[in-house]
Amino acid sequence: MQFARSGGELVTGSEPHWPGPLSAAVANLCQRLQPQVGPRTAAGFREVLRRLNAPLQVAVAGRIKSGKSTLVNALIGRRVAPTDVGECTRLVTRFQYGTVDRVEVVFTDGRKQVLPFDSGGTIPSELGVDISTVSHLEAYLTNAVLRDLTVIDTPGLGSLDAASVARTEQLLGAAAEAEPESAADSDDLDPVSRNAVAGAEAVLYVVTQGVRADDQQALAAFTAATASREAGPVNAIALLNKADTIVADSVDGAGGDVWKAATLLAEKQAQSLKPRVADVLPVIGLLAETAETGGFTSADADALRQLAALDEASRMTMLMSADLFTAWDCPVSPSVRTRLLEHLDLHGIAVALHAIDAEPAITAGALRRTLLDSSGLAGVRGRLDAVFRARSDGIKAAAALASVTALAQASGDTGERQRVHDAIEVLLAKPEAHQLRLLEALTLVASGAVDMPVDLTEEVIRVGSGGGVDAQLGLRGRPKHELEAYALERAGWWRSFASFGATPGQSRVAHVVHRAYFLLWQQVREGG
Repeated sequence: MQFARSGGELVTGSEPHWPGPLSAAVANLCQRLQPQVGPRTAAGFREVLRRLNAPLQVAVAGRIKSGKSTLVNALIGRRVAPTDVGECTRLVTRFQYGTVDRVEVVFTDGRKQVLPFDSGGTIPSELGVDISTVSHLEAYLTNAVLRDLTVIDTPGLGSLDAASVARTEQLLGAAAEAEPESAADSDDLDPVSRNAVAGAEAVLYVVTQGVRADDQQALAAFTAATASREAGPVNAIALLNKADTIVADSVDGAGGDVWKAATLLAEKQAQSLKPRVADVLPVIGLLAETAETGGFTSADADALRQLAALDEASRMTMLMSADLFTAWDCPVSPSVRTRLLEHLDLHGIAVALHAIDAEPAITAGALRRTLLDSSGLAGVRGRLDAVFRARSDGIKAAAALASVTALAQASGDTGERQRVHDAIEVLLAKPEAHQLRLLEALTLVASGAVDMPVDLTEEVIRVGSGGGVDAQLGLRGRPKHELEAYALERAGWWRSFASFGATPGQSRVAHVVHRAYFLLWQQVREGG
């Protein structure tokens, strides 16, 4: 059976679009095994195929009031996720590509109800239904960014609303509530099988100035498709949001610069969250949303020009606090200033005023681009491309293979389990499938399932995180002969480590890393 995307859904009868050769290999395995397994497992395989053919599923998660929905809007480029507290923010919402904009309420019994957008173009904060009967929301949008990325907005962890927290924890733990609209075949799935293939495949985890214990726990609980595929440097990035609220003088080495302070704090948080995440990036979600979704208007630019014309003492006083900014006597009305605060906050206003000082004739469009540049969103998107999109084939193939394994384990047929196991082993024995072995080893180390010394953990992460041969070897820009010699030397070292002194778990990882170095050596040598 073949699948293809159509308006955010999958239909039969067209050529599939796999993310890459690894995903295609796993898809072929599922298709070959379907006639050899029972109806329940076959239904699970059809769901795996559907997910393989769908865009990468990225969950945006974090504590309550961390600014998740604001960042979702910025990433999509449209203010569609409500940011005020309401019924909608207590539910998982999936934003995916569709040929017609629409929102569907998906109930726990499988019923669906189309919901109109509110007058501002966002999902209404109140749904008009009993929220306890709602599974999740599906938002279909024509935005091009969603063609290869499904963004999942989640309720905040740390909320007093236990049901909302449970929905997020279930998504991060691959529960059925987060499952998207499926082909009719997936209705055959029982709860055990459905849990084996549900869940996000990657996570953007939003933190603010302090990383708390439940942040660590949430990242530890995240799985790409059950089967213990926990968050790691391949499929998880953390964002230090509200970077403009950091007191620059409180961070050593910042020199009073807010963005420098945020960058230094993000680096510190990266160490505390390592190796659960690939990186921690500073971002100002409010500025990003305003600049990217059309929230900044020419009228806003005119008001800022009026403020820029005030004397220096008045400007400095007004920028000291939100109360002073709205109450100070000046030609710009308090209501307009309140709007500027809601869309830019004091930091964004200060950035805009500085840009106008430097270029008095700056256009509204150029001012918007300055605000966008100051938000850090470009860095987030670049990292998304480098960590998620560029590795989507490996991420999705590994998640799908984990789902296939879990489906087989849930089967009561010993022969069926063995057939699936044998087919997976044949697939993993192929040289081109070594990336899957490497991703598995990296996940074992990053999750703590296999305890390794710090220096070896960092080496496994480096080798498994991609970015070019020289980056994987930790020798950026070095000549070919050095890369070749180092790869061969490390291949020998890891082979020895696997045989002498390593625990069984470490030996398993070491054999994979040895093979990775050997393949890198071959790649360098054959590269000319």
